[in-house]
Amino acid sequence: MMTVNERLAWRYATKKYDTTKTVPAETLERIVEAVRLAPTSSGLQPFELFVVSNSEVRAKIRAAAWDQSQVTDCSHLLVFAAWDDITAERVNMMFDLTNDVRGFRNEGWESYRQKLLGIVAERGTEANHQAAAQQAYIGLGIALVAAAFEKVDATPMEGFDPAAVDEILGLNSRQLRSVVIMALGYRAAEGDWLVSLKKVRRSREDFVTEVI
Repeated sequence: MMTVNERLAWRYATKKYDTTKTVPAETLERIVEAVRLAPTSSGLQPFELFVVSNSEVRAKIRAAAWDQSQVTDCSHLLVFAAWDDITAERVNMMFDLTNDVRGFRNEGWESYRQKLLGIVAERGTEANHQAAAQQAYIGLGIALVAAAFEKVDATPMEGFDPAAVDEILGLNSRQLRSVVIMALGYRAAEGDWLVSLKKVRRSREDFVTEVI
């Protein structure tokens, strides 16, 4: 069995997908579940995941994404949409859910709830959205690792018009804003200029500093 690092060495930002291949439902579900299980600050999960397979919708998103072919040629398109604000209602929703799932109320947890409510109120709407967007990128990272583990190709993409994608998916009515998208599928046998090139990363010596 290949290790996670070997899978990560195998993966690359796929430029050309095989349009005849579809990611099996059970494989897709494992990747999606990995995103759902991603860690987030204070356990808020301040983003949602849209799995787009509809060809007409993806054609519209492609037009808003610099006409990048991966959007329509991949098997599924994942859209990570962050909360437009971390409101008191949303904070309370997640803290109440935690209490319900665990079956008890913890005094320290409730004290932290009040502290967090004060922080997000003082920080303001746009700063709260940016904080939520940063958490969505944790989900993206988990999705990339999960896809590599499943030997599914993936392409993270920031090159799109978020406002246009928000309108296409009706995100504004759900108080969400698109942050990043990711194509999922299988690389084409031919036509991808990047597939045969060596992976380029800085050496460990240049990248890692050990503080002992």
